[in-house]
Amino acid sequence: MRILLLFIAIIGLSISVQAQKHKYLLHTDANIQRLKDQIKSDPEVRQAWENQLKKAEEILKREHSGAPDLQELGLAYRMTGDVRFAELIKKILLEVTTQESWEGEDLLKRTPQWKGGLGTAHTSFYVAIGYDCAYNYLSPAERKLIAERIVKVGIKPALNDWLTPETNIHTFDTMGHNWWSACVDMAGFAALAVKDEIPDAVKWAEDISETAAEWVNFSGNVMDNKPVSFDRDGGFYESINYAGFGFSQYLLFRLAFQNVLPKSKLPDIPVMGKMADFFIQTTYYAANGPMSINFGDSNLKRNGNSCVILLWNLGFQSDRYAWYLKKTERGIDKEGLEMDTPNGLILHPDLPKTKDLKLPDLPESKLFSDMGWATLRDSWSDDATMLGVKCGFTWNHAHADAGSYILFHKGKNLIIDSGNSWYGSPLYSQYYCQSEAHNVVLFNGKAQSRKDPYFGVKNPGHLYSLLDAGKLKYIYADATGPTSQWFMRNFRHFLWIGDVILVIDDLQSYEPGKFEWLLHYNGESKRHGLDLSVKEGDAEVLVRPLYPETFPDGGLPHDFPEKMRLEEKQGYKDHEPEMKQTYWSVSHFQDTDRTKFVTAIILKDDRNKAKLPNIERFDGKNFQGVRITQNGKTTEIYLNLLADGRIKHRNSLNLMNGWDTDAYLMALTFPEGSDTKEPKRIQQLFIADGSYLRKEGKPIIHALSKFFAIIDFEGDNRTIKFEGQPVVKVLIAADKNPSSVTFNGRKQKATYHSETKMIELNVHL
Repeated sequence: MRILLLFIAIIGLSISVQAQKHKYLLHTDANIQRLKDQIKSDPEVRQAWENQLKKAEEILKREHSGAPDLQELGLAYRMTGDVRFAELIKKILLEVTTQESWEGEDLLKRTPQWKGGLGTAHTSFYVAIGYDCAYNYLSPAERKLIAERIVKVGIKPALNDWLTPETNIHTFDTMGHNWWSACVDMAGFAALAVKDEIPDAVKWAEDISETAAEWVNFSGNVMDNKPVSFDRDGGFYESINYAGFGFSQYLLFRLAFQNVLPKSKLPDIPVMGKMADFFIQTTYYAANGPMSINFGDSNLKRNGNSCVILLWNLGFQSDRYAWYLKKTERGIDKEGLEMDTPNGLILHPDLPKTKDLKLPDLPESKLFSDMGWATLRDSWSDDATMLGVKCGFTWNHAHADAGSYILFHKGKNLIIDSGNSWYGSPLYSQYYCQSEAHNVVLFNGKAQSRKDPYFGVKNPGHLYSLLDAGKLKYIYADATGPTSQWFMRNFRHFLWIGDVILVIDDLQSYEPGKFEWLLHYNGESKRHGLDLSVKEGDAEVLVRPLYPETFPDGGLPHDFPEKMRLEEKQGYKDHEPEMKQTYWSVSHFQDTDRTKFVTAIILKDDRNKAKLPNIERFDGKNFQGVRITQNGKTTEIYLNLLADGRIKHRNSLNLMNGWDTDAYLMALTFPEGSDTKEPKRIQQLFIADGSYLRKEGKPIIHALSKFFAIIDFEGDNRTIKFEGQPVVKVLIAADKNPSSVTFNGRKQKATYHSETKMIELNVHL
């Protein structure tokens, strides 16, 4: 009987010990084993681990070490069990947690004091990692002591500043951007680390978890000029930099919560499933490493790697995520989770071999309409061409750049955003945030109010009508709202046809003055005749003004006062405010209150450098035209000057070279050398803000409301990209009943009228 009782007691003790087994935040037993397996099978992972172990060994030799070092030390101890690492972790924890505050002096000097800012958040994260990894090395008394100190100097200051009803000083409306997730969720992360020693910690973590849905769904504030934080398609308005940082802080907390409290319910955050695609769409892929759209306070080398790594660990996995992670697994983000960071290593997923990865199954162009960002690219391959356009909100980390654009080509960022500087530099507010630091249009040297970055804009800019039919792409920006102090009309259209991107500015002011457009660039830029070359290495584009005039083609500028003027201006380099950088201003000699700038950007590459696209101007009564011949095709573009808002209560009917239409902008593509006045020779038709096109009374396309569309007429099929009102009937010319009709990517039922030779589509968008 005694033996039986002893056996039962041993079993019971074993079960009790097993039940109390520590649940790790990130450095779980499963993650440790996965990393050990990867080290055996993957040379790159093995090298990354050896680098991290070497860093940890070097930290042991230092005279002084601090909280950030707990990341390398924690990984080294969990991987090796070497008590030297654990002993130093304990020493650092005992030193750091005796500090009065983890916050910086600047925030502590505010009234009221900010005790739970980013300094507290970062240190809470580091300390939680160290405490968690060395948990089994610490004695129960040491755990309790350190946990109580973490609460005092880390968790409580954050809760008091952000959440506690009796004391909180922040709201989603004032600090509801990346600071919310960093400060609040890192307090939750630390609470999860000390949950076994602090009875209230689980409740704190659960309360913090519940705030995530409110943070993500913050809908803006009209009175305080605050924008919606998250675009419906996963974008984050503050920039790639702060999207990666802010969202990763929540995902770190969520992953730790899932690991430590697997039975507790987590909030449903639908945007999580879209955030990875936002980073994929806003990254440019080059052979020498990825770059990202650096609008606002960002950096070309920052990316969303950390967020996608965390999403993968949370179960959000797909082939395109694997492809993206492979493309971004090595980077410079000190707060990221690239493979050459300690936290990136422990979370590094098992990915397919690079040769087995497929290009993303996403469209090549994407509009984030809520935040006013768009990317258009000609391929997902490395060193392709990508255009980034921004026309959205201005406040805080989002600059006064409504209508600006940047261009990547052949692996280089040629037409650039000026970027930013450290926030302590006077030039951050005086230059980098302001309109002149971006590729926008100015009127008498001005665009947005210089106060917009501080106070926000009451009427933000917008992007509309993205259409992508492969070789023809279109989007337009309305920057009128944020520039309405000077502009009655500030539209910018981008029409990308093959190797040419047309930038069409439709401008009107309250009184006559000087309109100019700015061009910031990398590399070298010089004017050669009609073209302004922008070149870096073997990547080059030519920028050619077409309307209202061209550059002088020979002679001296003062001999041709009626031509476009080129002026060199001085700005400052991205992240280097001590370095000057030249940019261009292009203007017309004549003061006016209404003009149209039409500019061609010609994409040079190895394929076309011997035979660049041929570009011709042509015009007539109430229209401007551009003819582009390239790759065996000729495209004629018509800009209807009667459709720019100057006519009230009358349709913008115009007859342009025999083409009868009310469209604002139109492009017709024909085989090179064919009759460009013959409707049956049209291979592709683009219509912007038009309801019909006729030739000699015969309709080619017709609706009762204006629309934007690209229609392919080649072959027995009809492929249509369309944007218009939700319910619309569209008629399209066809000599015979098409074999199929594809409308916005889906097969569409159509009725063929043989007597009129038109197909009828009844569309519900």
